[in-house]
Amino acid sequence: MDDYAGIDVSVEASSICVVDASGKVVREGKAPSEPEALIGWFERLGLGLTRIGLEAGPLSQWLYAAMTAAGLKMELLETRHVRAAFKTMPVKTDRTDARGIAELMRVGWWRPVHCKSLSAQETRALLTARRLLKDKLHDLELSLRGLLRNFGLKVGKTRPRTYEARIRELADGHPVLQAIAEAMLAARRALMGQYAELDRRVRQTARLNSGARLLMTTPGVGSVVALSYVSAIDDPARFRSSRKVGCYFGLTQKRWQSGETDIEGRISKIGDEQVRSALYEAAHVILSQPVKPSGLKAWAKSVASRAGPKKAKVALARRLAVVLHRMLADQTPFNPNLGYPKAKAA
Repeated sequence: MDDYAGIDVSVEASSICVVDASGKVVREGKAPSEPEALIGWFERLGLGLTRIGLEAGPLSQWLYAAMTAAGLKMELLETRHVRAAFKTMPVKTDRTDARGIAELMRVGWWRPVHCKSLSAQETRALLTARRLLKDKLHDLELSLRGLLRNFGLKVGKTRPRTYEARIRELADGHPVLQAIAEAMLAARRALMGQYAELDRRVRQTARLNSGARLLMTTPGVGSVVALSYVSAIDDPARFRSSRKVGCYFGLTQKRWQSGETDIEGRISKIGDEQVRSALYEAAHVILSQPVKPSGLKAWAKSVASRAGPKKAKVALARRLAVVLHRMLADQTPFNPNLGYPKAKAA
C-alpha cells in the first residue's frame, strides 16, 4: 500500500504526518527542523513512502536538497496551492497543516516548485541584500528631511554629493538638530559604503556569469536585471515554452469566467516580485531612454500609441521575459533587427 507524508516546517521543529492510500493516519510526530533529524525520523519509520510533501518557504530549499540527496522522494509544493487547500480546514495548527500537506500528496492536488541551485540562491541573496541597503538608505534620507521640515528647514532638491553639505547648512546653529544630523549622516555614510561594495560585487558577478553576459546584450538590461532573471530561471529547460515565463512572473492578465460573465483583469502579479520589478524597470528604460533602436522598442512604441505608456511598459516587460528566456535556452545574443534572439549558426 502506498504511503504519503507531509511536513509543516517551523524554525525550531517540524510537524510530520504520514497517511496511507485511504487517508488514514499512519504516524504523526515532530522533529527538529534539521536535515539529519528529519532523515532519521523517516528512517526509523521504516516505510517506503511514495511522496513526501514540503511547502516552499525560507528553510524548505535547504531541507529539500539535503533530504533528496539522502534518497527520500521529496516534493516542494507551491505555497498558493497549499494555502488555498487549507482554507477548507476549520482548525489550523502545525499538526493539521502537516496532515493537510500529506493529503495533498495523496490526492495529487499540488503543483511542484523548482528547487534552485546553490549558486542561484547565493545570487538572489546578494541582490536582496543590495536592494535592502538601497531602500534603507532612501528611508534614512527621507526621515532626515522630515525631521528638519518640522522646524521649517526645507532641504529641497539635492544630489548625492551635495546632500550632506545641505543638511549641515540647515542644521547649523541648532545644537540638538546638529547632533541628530551628524548621527544620521554618519549612518548614511556607512550605508553608502556598504551599498557601494555590494553594488560592485553585483557587477563583478554579472561579468563572471555567462548567462548574465548574454542577457546584457539586450538594450535596457543591466547587471541587476540580468542577474535577477538568471537566478530566478536557474534552469531554462524547466519551461517547455518561453511563452509560459510571462505567466510565471505574474505578467499576464487575470481572468474570471462563469456562464455569461467573462472578465479580464489586470496582471496577476503572481510569482517573483523582484524579477517582475526588474523587467518593468528594463521596459521603462527601453521606452523612455535613448537606448539602441530595435524591433522590440518599435513594437513597444506601437503599443504605447494605442494603449498608453503604462500598459506598453507592462506588455514590454512580459515580452522581454519571453525573449530573455529564449536567449538563455538557445544561448544566442539579442537581435536588434527583430527584437528576438538570433538563430544559431549552422
